[in-house]
Amino acid sequence: MKLSIVTPSFNQGAFIERTLSSVQSQDYKAHEHVVFDGGSSDNTVAILSQYTGRIHWRSEPDKGQAHAINKGIRATDGEIIGWLNSDDIYYPGAFRTVTAYFETHPDVDVVYGMADHIDVHDKPFENYPTEPWDFERLKQTCFICQPALFFRRDLVAKHGLLDESLQYCMDYEYWLRLGACGARFGYLGQKLAGSRLYGETKTLRNRKEAHAEINDMLLRRLARVPDHWLYGYAHVVVDQRIDRDSHPRQFAAEVALRSILAAIYWNNRVSQNMRRMTLNWIVHAALHR
Repeated sequence: MKLSIVTPSFNQGAFIERTLSSVQSQDYKAHEHVVFDGGSSDNTVAILSQYTGRIHWRSEPDKGQAHAINKGIRATDGEIIGWLNSDDIYYPGAFRTVTAYFETHPDVDVVYGMADHIDVHDKPFENYPTEPWDFERLKQTCFICQPALFFRRDLVAKHGLLDESLQYCMDYEYWLRLGACGARFGYLGQKLAGSRLYGETKTLRNRKEAHAEINDMLLRRLARVPDHWLYGYAHVVVDQRIDRDSHPRQFAAEVALRSILAAIYWNNRVSQNMRRMTLNWIVHAALHR
């Protein structure tokens, strides 16, 4: 069983060698690794050049991360596909563990495992909050760690490639799309990858934009945005303006108001649960001034 690993890259010279090394050091040799770089201006190309012959790579302008991943999927032919961003890493034995699971579970289309959040020095500092498969739960929160997920190639023929219009949540949209189409997901209670979390990641750097894109995507895919994601958006908006620790009551009241406004904007209505929840927040804030 051959694995195809796709890495989208852009100006990640500080981390990409560790990404490449985590693939090269796997004890499962039936794999290919392709890197589609978006025309980096740092030392990425110099590092990629050192791996010529061991990986296939190309550096050229692209239309974003999803476009680079799609190019990589088209350029490979392995039965199983994984994508590893150029600042994330696989843990030793990940490929062997994943392929063994697919071989013993031929009915499973997608496999994902546990993972860590790692810092800039590759040190794990918290568990990624993964959970066993539950499609209804996935609508409420993205509990799948993208680098710890692998899927069968035939899903691409059935359900298409990543949505290239998305800049932040192309992975979450894909899991929802596959789940809605009846793809079968398997959960491995074993850590497979490290997902790097630091201040310069695009999702943390552009939190408001990322949350807004998620809400837009959920509205298209589910016909409504779950309250959990509306609260998350409101929290991010208020967090940019009010210090929670210094002004906790004002923070709570503002999050309540912003949640209601977000519900009206995306869903054209406020759910009964949100009405109760936000009213409690506002009352609590008023009583504890």
